[in-house]
Amino acid sequence: MGGLGGIFNDPQMYQKLASNPKTSPLLADADFMAKLQRIQQNPNSVGQEIQDPRFLQVMSVLLGIDMSFGAPPEGASSAGAAPEAEEDVPMPDARPAAAEKKKEPEPAPEPEAEPEDEEAIAKKKAQEAADAEKKIGNDFYKKKQFDEAIEHYNKAWELHKDITYLNNLGAAKFEKGDLQGAIETCQKAVEEGRELRADFKALAKAFGRIGTAHEKLGDLAQAIEYYHKSLTEHRTPDVLTKLRNAEKAKAKAEKEAYIDPAEAEKARELGQKKFQEADWPGAVEAFSEMVKRAPEDPRGYSNRAAALIKLMAFPQAVQDCDEATKRDPKFIRAYMRKAQALIAMKEYNKALDACTEASEHDDGTHAREIDQQQQKCLEAQFSARAGETEQQTMERIQNDPEVSHDHNQRASRMSRLTLPRSCPSSKTLSCRAFCNRPRATLPLCRNT
Repeated sequence: MGGLGGIFNDPQMYQKLASNPKTSPLLADADFMAKLQRIQQNPNSVGQEIQDPRFLQVMSVLLGIDMSFGAPPEGASSAGAAPEAEEDVPMPDARPAAAEKKKEPEPAPEPEAEPEDEEAIAKKKAQEAADAEKKIGNDFYKKKQFDEAIEHYNKAWELHKDITYLNNLGAAKFEKGDLQGAIETCQKAVEEGRELRADFKALAKAFGRIGTAHEKLGDLAQAIEYYHKSLTEHRTPDVLTKLRNAEKAKAKAEKEAYIDPAEAEKARELGQKKFQEADWPGAVEAFSEMVKRAPEDPRGYSNRAAALIKLMAFPQAVQDCDEATKRDPKFIRAYMRKAQALIAMKEYNKALDACTEASEHDDGTHAREIDQQQQKCLEAQFSARAGETEQQTMERIQNDPEVSHDHNQRASRMSRLTLPRSCPSSKTLSCRAFCNRPRATLPLCRNT
């Protein structure tokens, strides 16, 4: 075998191989050249490399012997080159030699090419057929022909297991009015989807449609639960809006279901008892129950405000008084309790406003009570400001947004007016000082 390897040490070997059209492309093959160099370095290795059919061509050229063993004659080989050239038609600018070089490795990938998978082909055809059925179902759905749509969605699911078809089937049943059927179908979509590892968006859609069906049935608790499940899978604005609306509707329904005038009266009596016993927290709790049982009764808010004042929760008391007058603008007692809370908060101007508002809605029955509350407010105001320095007065005015706003408005109006001739220029400052006095120092007028 070593003697056979000696032919590869021919000094003119490369010249012979390059001049032969069959072997010249091999000189550009790095893998082949590496094998050839190994044989030159170790002639005994020719036995390993001779298995490569390309070496038969090389030996044939070097020995000058035809070793094709039944291959087509010389003329036939040139005729057979035409189909090879035709394969490179998409690259007409390539040189023939380059084309042959690129064509040589092509047989290697052929064994790697995956054969046609019959199962994959069948699956693809089934999916195409199922999608066609789904499209027909969608057309019927748009025409509101839901029975026909349901039929084709069922066929689509039978042909190919994709929960999109079940989601569409559930939607068609929902529109038809079969709400329970829609729920069962979408639940099946979730179960099958878990097994099929379906897209989370498809699962979210199934949960969302279950929630919509439950909401249509009036089961808001179940609707909210499934909306939450849908958002856990995939967050969409549509389902989020449905969730918020369902929660609001549920809260409203529970609130309305809790209304009971008889129970409200019991809570009111209990609250009055607690109030008389000086159990202010107990009174607040009882009156809160009254508000829940009769939310449109202003007495509940006003009574709770009275208990809150005892607990010195003045801002909450003011809020309750506003709720009471919102329901009954002529509920004078609420105005009085609001003024009481505002006096305690040292919001004297607002307290006087509450008294004025009470006067506007009073028919004269509570005139004395309103006057007394106004007097208390003025006394508290003057008492708080007794001994106040000019600097403290200015700081108080600056810290009172309402007084400061009124003060600035009056100053702005005065700057646009021409002072009367009876007001000498020497008294301009005192005139303006009088006009710009804080409202609380002016006489309080009440409509009678």
